[in-house]
Amino acid sequence: MTHEADDAETSPREHFGPWVWTAYRAYNELLREKVKKRFEAQEGPWMDRLADVLVEIVNARWEGGRKKGREEKQLLAKLDQLLSE
Repeated sequence: MTHEADDAETSPREHFGPWVWTAYRAYNELLREKVKKRFEAQEGPWMDRLADVLVEIVNARWEGGRKKGREEKQLLAKLDQLLSE
């Protein structure tokens, strides 16, 4: 078999498959970045506040002690309030 015979036996889909999937992946990555930018513009400030409360909750749990229970309840109430906005 010659090289030309091999090309005739392979379908175009098999030959270009990796390139097509690369294009789909690039398209999806671009779309993902655009969606992330929209979320950042619309929800960024709220998500920043949410991230702050979540970090406070984790830190309160790590600190432990008597303070833990009271502070954690307050922080969970803050989280609940943010999530209901």
